[in-house]
Amino acid sequence: MADATPQRSFQQLLRRHRFAEPVYVTRPTLPSLEAYRARLEPVWESAWLTNDGGLHDELRASLARYLGTEHLSLCCNGTVSLLLALQAAGIDGGEVVTTPFTFPATPHALHWNGVRPVFADIDAERYTLDPDRIEAAITPDTRAILPVHVFGTPCDVDGIGRVADRHGLPVIYDAAHMMGVRLRGESILGWGDFSVLSFHATKLFSTAEGGAVVSRSDSDCRRVDFLKNFGIADEQTVIGPGINGKLNELQAAFGLLQLEGIDAEIERRGRLSQIYRERLESLPGLELQPVVADVEPNHAYFTVLVDAERYGMKRDELWSALKEFNVVTRRYFAPLCSHYPFYASLPSADPGNLPIAERVAEQVLCLPLYGTLESDAVEAICHILRELPDAR
Repeated sequence: MADATPQRSFQQLLRRHRFAEPVYVTRPTLPSLEAYRARLEPVWESAWLTNDGGLHDELRASLARYLGTEHLSLCCNGTVSLLLALQAAGIDGGEVVTTPFTFPATPHALHWNGVRPVFADIDAERYTLDPDRIEAAITPDTRAILPVHVFGTPCDVDGIGRVADRHGLPVIYDAAHMMGVRLRGESILGWGDFSVLSFHATKLFSTAEGGAVVSRSDSDCRRVDFLKNFGIADEQTVIGPGINGKLNELQAAFGLLQLEGIDAEIERRGRLSQIYRERLESLPGLELQPVVADVEPNHAYFTVLVDAERYGMKRDELWSALKEFNVVTRRYFAPLCSHYPFYASLPSADPGNLPIAERVAEQVLCLPLYGTLESDAVEAICHILRELPDAR
């Protein structure tokens, strides 16, 4: 009998490896409900729900120790944290050089601060801002540099630091993906003038919603703390125009429990990432997420770039086909922020200015990775990825 047609091969592969329930790109690892209730008991006893309660202060101190920083401000979410960092740095006009390959919150925070984003191209190895392209984008109106560490991979912090020093510009890092990452033995949050973390439910470490600003000095940290609480210094004194950016006690209780399990979560994700690497590294047409020297990773994400000619399928075809297997991947970050209608008219948003970012955005696919994902599921996903091009 002749070989099965591609359609029959696909249906056979689908019958063997389709998941009964969706396997999402990420899923939070939750503490036990009993442990969360126990953490909330003192909150109910005191009726202190927000405004720097005891759990807030405990989480702040615990996170500062874990992250190796003295100056940390907890906030209600990562986007507000970024707004606060920009305000604390005095960035409220002019231009800021940033990346188009990021979540929309990054340029949106600039817009809300009255700043015009200037997009520069990314490094093909890291998917982060290229220092040379940053320098080429600097003008007399440039007020700061806003790089984004992507997928747990650090920016070229040394190169960016040299550019910033030459031009006397502050650097505010969007470090939403960087919980626990260390570079050359030091926390990645130690570079730049400010670093901003996200503790959203999709992140490696979560407070359901939440975030933090890491500052370089005690005075900068106090400024962020004032800004996140309406600028209030005491009952009678408001020292400046702030907003409500506080993290509440319910979030803090959740975060304290998450912090207890963070190292185990990173370890489990690391084992799954290694399976992906071992099974996929020899597969033509899939370029695996880069590994940067001297970095202790957090395995927050696992991405591939899909080269259609060599793999045999376009990225979007693969994304759609995986859905039939109940494997829900994400095209992080596509489209580029420079494609959004309200930024597309900027001169820096011209696709010709961003060739590497354009290519990466067309090819990138984020695969499922989270601590409770079974290794057998990752093995099955790898098998699907290896067999799918020939089965279509």
